[in-house]
Amino acid sequence: MPDVIDPPSKTIDEFTRRVRELYNDPQSDFKQKFDAAIKTVKKPPEGTKAKVYEDWQNAGIEKLCTFFEDWYTWGKKQGVHDGLDYIEKFSWISYLNDTGMEFVTTGSGRAVLADFTNLQGLQMDDPASESLVRQWIDELGPKRMADYEPGDWSTFNKFFIRELAPGARSVDGRLDPSVVVAPTDCVINMIVDELTADTPIPVKTVTMNVGELLDGSDFAQRFIGGTAVSCILMPDTYHRYHAPVGGEVVEARDDIGGVYYGMRDFPDLLNKGNVGYGFDYSMFDDFRRGYAVIRTPYVDHTGEPDGDGYVALVPVGLNSIGSVRFRDKFRDIVPGKYPVQVEKGEEIGFFQYGGSLNILLFEKGRFPALQLLMGQRIGILQEEEHTEYMFENFRRFHPRHIPLETGPTAPNGE
Repeated sequence: MPDVIDPPSKTIDEFTRRVRELYNDPQSDFKQKFDAAIKTVKKPPEGTKAKVYEDWQNAGIEKLCTFFEDWYTWGKKQGVHDGLDYIEKFSWISYLNDTGMEFVTTGSGRAVLADFTNLQGLQMDDPASESLVRQWIDELGPKRMADYEPGDWSTFNKFFIRELAPGARSVDGRLDPSVVVAPTDCVINMIVDELTADTPIPVKTVTMNVGELLDGSDFAQRFIGGTAVSCILMPDTYHRYHAPVGGEVVEARDDIGGVYYGMRDFPDLLNKGNVGYGFDYSMFDDFRRGYAVIRTPYVDHTGEPDGDGYVALVPVGLNSIGSVRFRDKFRDIVPGKYPVQVEKGEEIGFFQYGGSLNILLFEKGRFPALQLLMGQRIGILQEEEHTEYMFENFRRFHPRHIPLETGPTAPNGE
């Protein structure tokens, strides 16, 4: 069965024609897996808002093709949040549905989604997408746009990876190696401590497999017993990521292939009122990603040297994203050869359009908690309309011990 569609589709008509051909091809697994997924698919839970409601029960191949066509058309007229609606609507195929997960993550189903993701990328790189830029600028508003340096925004993807204006973000503790900074504009959550290299160990419904996350890197051993922190990017925020500490990059890759879709409980990611809190991160071992391992100096409480240690930055591309791109300086750094110097806050790479997050890995005992100083930003007060869109159940608190199957009922964004 195909792992890729070659050559990639160039138009939506070509794409849907191929989908129909795969469905009718007795040598393909597409029909068998799609039909199996639909047979066991669940309706969106009661209370799901209309804008993200999609009932896939009894769906046939024509509904699937029409859905892809509508999704692609959205790319020509979408607003800041509209694209998330299609991701969420599609996610109901695999929501708490094992056969749906198999359809979107294996065989020709995975190949079709990779092809569609590539097609969306071509669309966002097309000069015709410049018309979207003004719409996003208007929706973001002058206050938020003041953070960005005007540049070549001749395509939507060029706008999506817009650069910050000088002075828009200060980097704390530039000369203090003990200070860790956020890699990007994000919602931060502690994921798990006592990390393991090979076996996912649940910690209040959360798991992490460091060995797989770092694709078998020898440096995975450094993080056994350590801590992972999630840094989730919102779709309308800054999409470049930076070094959380200074030092030397001793290993880096941005080419780890993986799936583009396949969250069994995607609607739960943002709907906890505390983004990513208590979420099961084990699936991100299989998503398209990269990593950079940074050797950084440790200091003790008096400021004296305390040896060297390691921090890893793992950018993960999700839903509609095929690009996890490092700057040339940080690409393909092989361990045992010359490391590459990196300053705290220096840009490592960027995500083009789609969902994304960064995972930070720390060694045992070195990062016990998120700690802030007086006067540092901990969040923003914002209009209710934006809050309710991005965090639909923001007033509801879901303790981490609640199983994912009994989580919130309404899906949400990136």
